[in-house]
Amino acid sequence: MRQKNQKHHAFINRYLPFLIWGKSLNKQSLMADFMAGLTGAVVVLPQGIAYALIAGLPPEYGLYTAIITPIIAALFGSSFHLISGPTAAISIVVFSVANNIANNTAIESSEFIGIVLTLTLLTGIIQYLFGLMRLGSLVNFISHTVIVGFTTGAALLIATSQFKYVLGVELASDNHFFASWWQLIQRLPETSFYTLSIALVTLVSIQLIKRFNPKLPAMLLGMIVGSLFTWLINGKEHGVPLVGELPNMIPQMSLPSLSFDLMTSLLPGAMAVAILGLVEALAIARAIGVRSGQRIEGDKEFMGQGLSNIVGSFFACYAGSGSFTRSGVNYDSGAKTPMAAIFAALLLILILLTIPQITEYLPLPVMAAAILLIAFNLVDVSSIRHILSDKEESAILMVTFISTLTIALEFAIYFGVILSLILYLRRTSKPRIIELAPLSIEDNHNFRNVERFSLKTCPQIKTIRLDGSIYFASVDHIQDTISALKPDKGGHTHFVLVCSGVNFIDFAGKEMLVKEIERIESLGGRLVFCDFKNTLMDDLNGSGYLDLMTRENIYSDTSQAITSLMAELNHKRCETCTNRIFSVCPK
Repeated sequence: MRQKNQKHHAFINRYLPFLIWGKSLNKQSLMADFMAGLTGAVVVLPQGIAYALIAGLPPEYGLYTAIITPIIAALFGSSFHLISGPTAAISIVVFSVANNIANNTAIESSEFIGIVLTLTLLTGIIQYLFGLMRLGSLVNFISHTVIVGFTTGAALLIATSQFKYVLGVELASDNHFFASWWQLIQRLPETSFYTLSIALVTLVSIQLIKRFNPKLPAMLLGMIVGSLFTWLINGKEHGVPLVGELPNMIPQMSLPSLSFDLMTSLLPGAMAVAILGLVEALAIARAIGVRSGQRIEGDKEFMGQGLSNIVGSFFACYAGSGSFTRSGVNYDSGAKTPMAAIFAALLLILILLTIPQITEYLPLPVMAAAILLIAFNLVDVSSIRHILSDKEESAILMVTFISTLTIALEFAIYFGVILSLILYLRRTSKPRIIELAPLSIEDNHNFRNVERFSLKTCPQIKTIRLDGSIYFASVDHIQDTISALKPDKGGHTHFVLVCSGVNFIDFAGKEMLVKEIERIESLGGRLVFCDFKNTLMDDLNGSGYLDLMTRENIYSDTSQAITSLMAELNHKRCETCTNRIFSVCPK
C-alpha cells in the first residue's frame, strides 16, 4: 500500500505538480503572489508588444503569449519563480524560421501567422517529448559559448531591424544583415528629425529611470515619456508612425495548420526553437533556484515548457520560453509560488479589457528604442571577455556569431554545437600523458612529473600517468606516445601505466590495452597498470577484459607495480646504473 502511494505521489509530482504546491497556498502567500503578479503584468506589457514586433507578428500576439504561456508553464513546470512567455532570442528565431518558409509572404499576414502557430505547436511537441523521455541532459551539448555567440548575433539582428523606425526611413524587405545595413547607410540623408528625437528621448528616459530608481518599471515609464514627447512635437502630423489600437484583446481560439508538407519543412527550425527555449528556461530556472533554494527538475520543466507551447498554439500564441528579466522581477517582488505567474497573466487580461486603446497612440520609434535596449541587454560583455581569453572557445564564439548574421538562425545554433563537439573530441582525443618518478628514494610513494621537478628516471621502467578517457578517439594518441618511449639500449623497457586520472574506457580502448600488452611483451617487456578506479575495475571485470589483460598485470598502487617488475629487470644493467631512484632497486 505504501509503495502504491509513493507511485501515485510520483505520478502527481511529475504530471500534475500544481496539485502538490496548490496545497501549500494560504492567505499570506496569495497576497505576496498577487503583488508580484501586479508588478509582472506592468513589466510584460511593453515587452510583449516589443517581442511580437521582433517576431514579425501583430502586437497583440505578444500579449496573447504573455497570458497563456506563463499560466500553463506555471501549472505544469518545476520552478516556483520562472516566468515564461515571449523572449527576444526566441522571437528573432521564430521570425527567421517562419520568414524562410513563407517565401517572402508579407509578415503579419494570415499565412505568415499560420506558419508561426504551426511552428509553435511543433516546438511544444518536441519539448514535451524531451521531458517525457527524460532527455534533459541533451541541453548540456549546447555550450555556454554557443549561447553567448548566438544571443550576441541575435541582438545585432534585432537592433538592425529597428533602425528603420529610429531613423524614419523606408527599407526594402530584406532579411539579410549586411544588405540591411547597406540600405541604412544609403538612406542616412533621409533621416527624420522627429523619429530620431523621439527614439533618443525614450532611450535617455529609460536609462535615467533605471539609474535613479531601479525598482520602477523603467521601460513602461520611458515609453510613456516618449509618447508624451511625440504628442508635444505633433509627431503624428509629421509622419511619425503609430502602433495603433490592438484588436481582439483576449486570446482567441486558433488552429495551427497540420499540413504534412508544412510540418516537415518546419521541423529543423522547430527543433532549434525547442532546444534554444529549453536552454533558456532551464538556465534561468536554475539560476533563480540557487537564490531561492529550490531544486529544479529539468525533465518536468521541459514538459511544462512543451505544454505551454502546445496549448498556446491553439490560442494565437507564438513560441515562448523563460524570461530572465520577468523571472528576476518576480522573485525580487516576493513571489512565493507559481500563482504569481498566473496572477500576472490574469491582471494583464484585466488591463487590456479596461484600457483597450493602450497602444493606439504608441509611436513606433518609441517601441524601436525599447527594443534597442532589449537587444543591448542580450549582449553578455563579461562572458565574451572571458571567452576571448581561450583560443578554442573564441573560435566557437566567432563561428556561432558570424553564422547567426549570415545564415538561417536555426542552423547557426547547429553550427556552434557541431564545432563545440568537434573541438571537444579534438581535446579529449589527446589526453595528457606524463612521465612520473619518485620525488626521492626515501619517499617512493610520492610520484611527480619528471619534467616539472627535473627528476631522474629508471632506464628500464617507464612510469606514465594518463589523464583522460581511453576511448575510440584517443587510442591512436595513447599508442603513439607509448611507442615513442624508446627501449633501453641494454635491455627491454617495461611500462607502468598509472590510471588514477582515467574515468572511462570504451570497447576500442579496452582492445587497445590488450594489444599494447601483447606488443610490449613481444619486445621482451611488460605493461602493467595501477590505480584503476573501482568503477573501472567493475566495468573491466564485467566485460571480461580483466582476464584478457591478465589480473597479474593490475596493481592497487604504483609501488606495488614497480616492485613486481624488479624481477624482470636486467640486473647487470642495474649494477652500472647511476639513477638509483627506487628503494627496491637492486644494490
